[in-house]
Amino acid sequence: MSLAYRANADFAKLNHPMRVPLSAEIHSRPFLQLQAPESLTHFALYVQQDQPSQKLHRSTQHQVLEQLCMHYGVAVPHPQARYFFHDFGRFRLKWECHTEFATYTFVERSEADASCGEAFERMPLQHVPQEWLASLHGKIIVAAHVLLCKGEPDDAGAVDAIRELFQGKSLVGSSVGSGAEVWTDFLIQPDGFSRFVVRDLSLREFQAGRLVGRMLEIETYRMMALLGLPQAEATQPMLNGIENELADLTAMLVQADQPDGISTEAREEQALLHRITSLAARLEKLSVNNSYRFAASQAYFSLVQSRIQELREVRIAGMPTLAEFMGRRLAPAMHTCTSVAQRQETLAKRIARSNDLLRTRVGIEQERQNRKILQSLDARAAQQLRLQQAVEGLSAVAISYYALGLIGYAGKAMKASNLPVNPDILTGIAVPLVIGVVWLGLRRLHHQLTDKPVRIAAG
Repeated sequence: MSLAYRANADFAKLNHPMRVPLSAEIHSRPFLQLQAPESLTHFALYVQQDQPSQKLHRSTQHQVLEQLCMHYGVAVPHPQARYFFHDFGRFRLKWECHTEFATYTFVERSEADASCGEAFERMPLQHVPQEWLASLHGKIIVAAHVLLCKGEPDDAGAVDAIRELFQGKSLVGSSVGSGAEVWTDFLIQPDGFSRFVVRDLSLREFQAGRLVGRMLEIETYRMMALLGLPQAEATQPMLNGIENELADLTAMLVQADQPDGISTEAREEQALLHRITSLAARLEKLSVNNSYRFAASQAYFSLVQSRIQELREVRIAGMPTLAEFMGRRLAPAMHTCTSVAQRQETLAKRIARSNDLLRTRVGIEQERQNRKILQSLDARAAQQLRLQQAVEGLSAVAISYYALGLIGYAGKAMKASNLPVNPDILTGIAVPLVIGVVWLGLRRLHHQLTDKPVRIAAG
């Protein structure tokens, strides 16, 4: 073993365990190498978040790709791979697996003398087995045909020929980079695919692949960003209902605070508190259901904007650019999602404030009731004290009566013993003395019991 090999082996031990995969991450999705004329078919499969198959999204997409590879006798990629590219002979395939969707891009070399219309009729998807297409897991969210063709900068009839390829009137086109034009209308054509035309005027090596890749990313991320719009529109009526109920509850609270308002009982305030808590729970459920989708839409929208900026568009006379189209159509939809998300947060804060206000009122009412209970307990204790004092007086009389009875028996015993003692006179003389001693004794015992602190035995 050479010293250099041993040194490299020792140095490799110092590497962070994530150094190699993190370094490879930036190179994991390279652009296609394209050279006009080329035709591409691109589609993205989306799996909804609430479906059980979302947990097995990557493995499911790997199984679909594995079936295609086995059909053509091609080696299957690693199960953990998120990117795959291979030349199948009739076509080339680029596959990418994302968090929510997987993209399949089929590329085929076009005939140089074929027109654009003929090229769109012979796309590379025709070489893919139909049974494999039928076995795809998920729903197609994006399906697009892209035509990369050669063009001349001053070709006046090119725009008219391109217009005939699109059914819609909202044609979008611009010069991008330093040697190409892109054309589309972002509409789904009768064949179920949207169409893009990229005219290569003077692109350098690898520029065509990067340009087509950006166009496909713009289309894919645009559709993924728009997934939040239906959810935002469906949420607005629910937020209106919650807001109206909150307004009614707030009005009831304000009316109860008026001097001439009808005072609400504790039971009614508890019912109001229950209704506000129910509103908070409903709004929290909406927020949980919408938070991921709205955040994802904003992330996809940011990607669309960054990809458009990378195009470095230059206006073609009389044609709207991609940036203008997205600013007029996509941006308002994203602003709707943002406004609904902000409205949810604002409404949640309002409900929280109303909840705190009502809880404070309920707490104050409970304290007032507790104070009344304590006052009644104090009055009852005073009554018990007076009764106890009355009982103490009766107890002194009773004890004195029995003590004088004992003295009387003692006097009779002394008289029977021939002692000069009159029992009646002895009892009469002892009456004030016995009563005084008994009363003083009871008072002393009462003071000892009331002044001595109560000790609670531990354990």
